[in-house]
Formats: sequence, structure tokens, C-alpha cells
Amino acid sequence: MLEITKLATEKLKEHLAENQVSGPVRVAMHRGCGGASLGLALDDKKASDTVVDLDGLEMIIDTTLLSECGKTTVDFKPPSGCGCGEGGFAITTEIPLPGGGGGCGSSCSSGSCG
Repeated sequence: MLEITKLATEKLKEHLAENQVSGPVRVAMHRGCGGASLGLALDDKKASDTVVDLDGLEMIIDTTLLSECGKTTVDFKPPSGCGCGEGGFAITTEIPLPGGGGGCGSSCSSGSCG
């Protein structure tokens, strides 16, 4: 199941309108030094995707990823106000992301990753 909070819907629609872009918004997995994470991107639909209309937003996610992660929620976290975080979209899953740790080896400990 893919869902989006009311605040995330508002912020995503606002972002798309301000940038004059449209199209399906993909929930995608990215792998980096810190391991796997989920993010948002504009993308074309693929045969392997689950497509969901959520309050007028066409959201897509790979069907296998969705089945591995379970309930996936897109939310928006406002800035903290303390200067220690900018806020932004946050994607959480019912089941931890597959794939585990990062791929940078020991370079992460030296701060040279990323």
C-alpha cells in the first residue's frame, strides 16, 4: 500500500506547480554510502510499476519494491526552526528497506564518502 499525507500532498502539488512540471512521481530506492533510502523523482511509468492516484497526484512505485517494503508512506517534515534541519519529504516503510548497508567500504569512516 502506498499513501501520502495531506501535508505532503499539498507541498508536492505546490512544488510541481512552482516548477511548472507534471507527470508521475516515482517513489524510488537509492543506494549510497549510508545504505538504501527512498526518494521522489519524476519518471515514466514502467510495466513493473504499481500506479496509484492519491488526491490527484499520480504516484508510481516498482511493484517488487512495494511488496518488499509493505506499507509505504510519503510525508513532509517542516523545518525544525532550530537551524539543525531543513525539513522536506520523508518516506517511511512498514518493513526495513532491502539491501542493507552501504557500498563505500571503509571510506565512509574517513568522511570521504558522498
